[in-house]
Amino acid sequence: MSVNKEIKRVTTNTLQEMKNRGEKIAMLTAYDYSMAKIVDDAGIDVILVGDSASNVMAGHETTLPITLDQMIYHASSVVRGASRSLVVVDLPFGSYQGNSKEALNSAIRIMKEAGAHAVKIEGGIEIAESVSRILTAGIPVMGHLGLTPQSIYKFGTYTVRAKEEAEAQKLKEDALKLQELGCFGIVIEKIPAALAKEVTESLQIPTIGIGAGQDCSGQVLVIHDMLGINKGFRPRFLRQYASLYDVMNGAIKNYVSDVKARDFPNEKEQY
Repeated sequence: MSVNKEIKRVTTNTLQEMKNRGEKIAMLTAYDYSMAKIVDDAGIDVILVGDSASNVMAGHETTLPITLDQMIYHASSVVRGASRSLVVVDLPFGSYQGNSKEALNSAIRIMKEAGAHAVKIEGGIEIAESVSRILTAGIPVMGHLGLTPQSIYKFGTYTVRAKEEAEAQKLKEDALKLQELGCFGIVIEKIPAALAKEVTESLQIPTIGIGAGQDCSGQVLVIHDMLGINKGFRPRFLRQYASLYDVMNGAIKNYVSDVKARDFPNEKEQY
C-alpha cells in the first residue's frame, strides 16, 4: 500500500509517519526537470539531487569536483519537475566541512535559490556543529553515514564500510548523534545488513539504505544505474530495472540510418 495518494506533497513529517507504521520509503536521484517529472509521476516519495551528478551528468571520476552553483542549477531544475516528492539536495564537498557558517550559507543558498525542501550532508560527530547550525535556521537535514563518497580519498576504496568493530561502533554513535541533533533521516551506504538493521532499530528517525540490506526504513538508488543508462556499473546492491542504454542506442542508430537512407523525414513529416 503506497503512501496516501491524496497528499499534496511528501514532507519530512510524512516520512516519519511512514517509518512509524512500517511503510517503506522509496527514494531515487534525479538531476534535471524531465527526469524529475517522470520520477515524481511514478510516485517516488523522495527525490535526491545527489552530488552523484558529478559522475553521471558531468563525467567526473568522483563526487568531489561538483560546485555549489552546479548543485543549485540541478536542484532548481528538479524542483520545477517535482510536484509531490520531497526534494533533498546534497551539500557538495567543500561547502560545509570545517566551517559551520559556510555550511549554513551553503544550505540557505540551496533552499532559497533552488527551492529545495531539505539538504543532505555526509559525516557524523565531526560535522555536528554544521548540522546544528543549519537546523537552527529551520532547514531540514538528512545525514549520510557508512560509505561517504566525498571522503573517497581518505578511504582509498569504494568497498563495504564498518565491517570492523571500531568503525561499526562509531557509526552507531554517529547515527544516534545525528538523530539527537535533529536530523529527520539518515542515508546509510554500503555497510553490512546486520549493522544497518541494528542502527535502524536503534533510531526513531527513518534510515534510507543503499547497499545496506532490507531492514532500512527505505531505499535509494541512482536513477542512471537502476534504469541501465550507465554501462558497466553493476555493484551487488544494484537491481537494474531496465536497459535503457541499449534501447536509446538502438533508437539513435535507427535514426542515423533513416537519415542516411533519406527515409526520414518522409512526405507526412514535412510541411
